[in-house]
Amino acid sequence: MSSGSPILRRRFLAAGAALTAVVALSACGAKTDAAGSSSDRAAKIDVSGDSVKVGLLNSLSGTMAISEVTVRNSLLLAVGEINASGGVLGKKIEPISEDGASDWPTFAEKATKLIKEDQVAATFGCWTSASRKAVKPVFEKNKSLLFYPVQYEGLEESPYIFYTGATTNQQIVPALDYLKSQGRKKIYLVGSDYVFPRTANKEIKAYAKANGMTVLGEDYAPLGSTEFSTIANKVKASKADAVFNTLNGDSNVAFFKEYKSAGLTAKSMPVVSVSIAEEEVKSIGPQYLAGQLTAWNYYQTTPGAANEKFVKAYKAKYGEDKPTSDPMEAAYTSVYLWKAMVEKAKSFDPEKVKAASDGITFDAPEGKVTVDGASQHIHKTARIGKIGTDGLITEVWNSGEPVKPDPFLKGYSWASGLS
Repeated sequence: MSSGSPILRRRFLAAGAALTAVVALSACGAKTDAAGSSSDRAAKIDVSGDSVKVGLLNSLSGTMAISEVTVRNSLLLAVGEINASGGVLGKKIEPISEDGASDWPTFAEKATKLIKEDQVAATFGCWTSASRKAVKPVFEKNKSLLFYPVQYEGLEESPYIFYTGATTNQQIVPALDYLKSQGRKKIYLVGSDYVFPRTANKEIKAYAKANGMTVLGEDYAPLGSTEFSTIANKVKASKADAVFNTLNGDSNVAFFKEYKSAGLTAKSMPVVSVSIAEEEVKSIGPQYLAGQLTAWNYYQTTPGAANEKFVKAYKAKYGEDKPTSDPMEAAYTSVYLWKAMVEKAKSFDPEKVKAASDGITFDAPEGKVTVDGASQHIHKTARIGKIGTDGLITEVWNSGEPVKPDPFLKGYSWASGLS
């Protein structure tokens, strides 16, 4: 990762130290063989009773809570529905919820707790790529499954992670294709200062170079930052055709307020965002976002019986004024995909679940999704949407059919060398 600000460097040095400590503690608590040496056996899953535990690992506090609380809610919705229909392999699902607190070392600590102490069969959660990368070695060491529900920068695979959100060729590349088709060829990059925006923008610059587009500027702000007047003025002075926004969390609130204050509009200089969905629109305020663009695989307005059922069930449980969003839908879908894998495998064992995963399909709210067992990513339909004054996002373009995941962008000559 690029060095970024001194504050962020210190934060990530601390995160790395804490993660090392977590892994060390995990090793200390590992099972031992007869000789007393550390064992590499998979962590135990408790299936002794009439229920099976799963972990829900989300930021319920801190800068990312604006996005992650609703993801936890949609996971609980799926668990409740599955339990009402008989559970999984005759067992009810018992969710154990932990707060990652928008802090990467905390995510690693809570992941270890879920696996070692709670003996969960699988864990669902994380949002930022920093949190995912913090827990990745924990799940790999313990041979436990994580279902990650959020779009990300690609260039990663893990034998113990299923990626149910979009990878690069299912979100970022279609967004760039759309801007290009609209004649928006001079772009400005604004993002939070951590791994996802830095890597995404490296990919965007490679795409731009190969597709006759120009990147006029690139600025980053620490996660949680609320100071965007300087960046907004730099964006305005650039006279770009469009802005590609990879800000995460509540920084988007401050950014779009400054954007409007600077006299910038969706008509004069549209912003395409890849981490703003319906929940964030509600928090930021539609008056600051109307007309702006988003790139996802699902919107609350996506047509289809499966989505009508999902939206109705979510609102019935959490309130009629509560919107649904892409990460919420991908999280909801991930629980059903795990259920289908377990039932095909006739086992909760992670190795057997992985072996059963290829070709698993689900009629999700976003449309039919299929698991690619080789990469453990999902075939997903790409969608570009426009934010309305009512806070909802309406699709203006879609890929027509689910896009096969290509996390390492092997199908794009301009991406050679990125990984």
